[in-house]
Formats: sequence, structure tokens, C-alpha cells
Amino acid sequence: MTPPPPPAPSPPGPLRTPLTELTGVRHPLIQTGMGWVAGPRLVSATAEAGALGILASATMTLPQLRDAITEVRTRTGGAPFGVNLRADASDAADRVRLLIDEGVRVASFALAPSPELIARLKEAGVVVIPSVGAVRHARKVESWGADAVLVQGGEGGGHTGQVATTVLLPQVVDAVGIPVIGAGGFFDGRGLAAALSYGAAGAAMGTRFLLTAESTVPDAVKRRYLEAAVTDVTVTTRVDGLPHRMLRSEMVAALESSGRAASLLRALRHAAAFRRLTGMSWRRMLRDGRALRHGKDLSLSQTLLAANTPMLLKAAMVDGRTDAGVMASGQVAGVIGDLPTCRELVDSTVAEAVAVLTSLARTAVVTEEQRTEEEGAEPFSP
Repeated sequence: MTPPPPPAPSPPGPLRTPLTELTGVRHPLIQTGMGWVAGPRLVSATAEAGALGILASATMTLPQLRDAITEVRTRTGGAPFGVNLRADASDAADRVRLLIDEGVRVASFALAPSPELIARLKEAGVVVIPSVGAVRHARKVESWGADAVLVQGGEGGGHTGQVATTVLLPQVVDAVGIPVIGAGGFFDGRGLAAALSYGAAGAAMGTRFLLTAESTVPDAVKRRYLEAAVTDVTVTTRVDGLPHRMLRSEMVAALESSGRAASLLRALRHAAAFRRLTGMSWRRMLRDGRALRHGKDLSLSQTLLAANTPMLLKAAMVDGRTDAGVMASGQVAGVIGDLPTCRELVDSTVAEAVAVLTSLARTAVVTEEQRTEEEGAEPFSP
């Protein structure tokens, strides 16, 4: 199949960075690929607003992913967008082939993809942006040929690390020579300005885009996020054995208080539901679950939950069952209080970032002029 021609670059915005140049979007903002949340409607609205929307494919079958790509392209008239892939999924190669065939502009990865997958994508002209949580991982994917890297600090939702974005981001910027995108803790223009000041090429936001008008998350669930305080966002390892940042909920409390037998029974029940939904075999489900261990020694129940954590997310994010599901969330949920459209969010974020950076530049110029007057030195010339 011959892929469609690449979309024409968007008109340049007020903040031109290596990210906008690399992907062809107007603004250096990314809407992350959140499972059950980042579907065609949200991604299309983000793309139409001039930012980079990322489809979450881990919760889609291959036919569903193909239909979602077609829908986004139809809704946006060919604006650049991306697809997030699980590099450790057993059908990762098939999904890469689909992206290439469909002419998707960007492939993002929740885990480091293999050098072979990166090479296949780059050969086809697809921009590769893996997500990492450590300096060494950023260096590794750079050496394998990644075009850019998204760095998530501990404030971010879902699987997360312990190092804050304000510490991790500048370390990675100093360590690699490819564009770096900051993630974890960003929700407005001040954050975007801060990321750019650290040397990043842009900022990625998940929870902030989840709480928009175009997000398909049920209204009752959105209210839980809007009502949450910063202290209502916690990190637990009881979902799949790995640190997972989410809202406190009935399910999180049940998982943390359950004994081994109850955890195994719950894991088997959710695994069976996930198998019915996807048609995935038990063997493949366990294989994918083991792939998520990352060297961790997980129990059978944790392995099953690792393979079907999407069902726990679906219960809340699709079915609205906050009592039976989990709600991945960044700490920024505690400071968000509205539901703008994606265009309103992108426009206000960029405008605020420009205002902050302009104000800082003016302050620096005034300070330099004062210094030269006092010391009689030559004025600073950028």
C-alpha cells in the first residue's frame, strides 16, 4: 500500500522549536497517548488546535487502530498527529507496518523500542519519539536513532519514576543532542515557558488534555478529577507491581488492602474480561504481562494485572465505574478546575508562555542596561 503524502506543515506559530520543525505542528505542545482517553475525537481536536495529538493504540485492535487513523485524518484534513505504541507488545511489528502504510507522521513509544523498529520507521520517514524516565534510557534511544525523546518526571500520571521533572529534564537536555520534550507536571503556559527555559523543545500534557471538552471520559469521572486536591493523587504498586500514579479511589483502596488470594481472584476476573474484549489468548496475555516486568519479580496475580491493567482503566475512563476501576493521573489534577476546549487550552497555554518569556526577556534587558549604566560597561548585545 502506498502511504498518503505527508501533510503540509502548519503555519509557524509564535514559538518555533525543534519539535515544531520536526513534526510540522504549529505549537510545541503534545497531548500524550492515554489509554481509553486519547481516541480520534481528542486527537483530532488537539491537531486542529495546532498541537501534536497522539492516539493511544494499546487499547485498540489493529482494525480499530486503522479506523481511528482514518477518522483523525478525515476530521483534520491531514494535520500531523502521532500514534503511541507498546514496544513490548507481541504484535508491535504489525502495528509499525500499519503506521508506515497509513503514512502516520509520528510514532511514540511508552517504552524504548528496539533499534530494528526505529530503523524501519525512520526509513519510512516516520518521526520516532520514545518516552523515557531516566538519563541512561535517553542516551540509549538516541544511540539507536530516535529523532527526539519525551522525558516524564515523577509528577506524571500512570507508570512513573521518583525523580521530579525539574531535576530530570535538565539532566536529559544536557545528556543528549536530540530534541527533548518535558512531561510530568505541565498544565499551563508557565510550565511550557519553564520547559523551554530548561532547553526542552516543548512540553507534553496528559491530565490537562484529559480534562477538556473533547475528552470522552464520562462527566462523573471528570468531576472526580476536578474535585481532587494534590494530596488526592497517590502512587501505588498494587496494580501491577510497578509505581503507578493515580487518583485515590475505592479500587485503589481495595487493591492495597487485599490479600494474595483476593488479588489473584480479581486479577483472573479482569484478565478474562480483557480476553473477551480483545480476543487475546491466555498465552499471549501472560507473555505481554511478563514483558511488563522490567526485571521485576512479579507474582502471578501481578503479571495478570500487568497484562490487563487496561481493563481497570476502562472501567473508570470508559464505563464511568470509579468504584471498579483506576484513574491514572498526574499531580496537576489537584490544580486544574475547568474543562476548556482543546483550542482554548492550546491557545491560552501558548499565549501565556509567550507573555512569560517576553516579560523575562524585557526584565533581563532592563537589568543589563542598569548594570552598564552603573559600571560604564558596553551594553549587552545578544
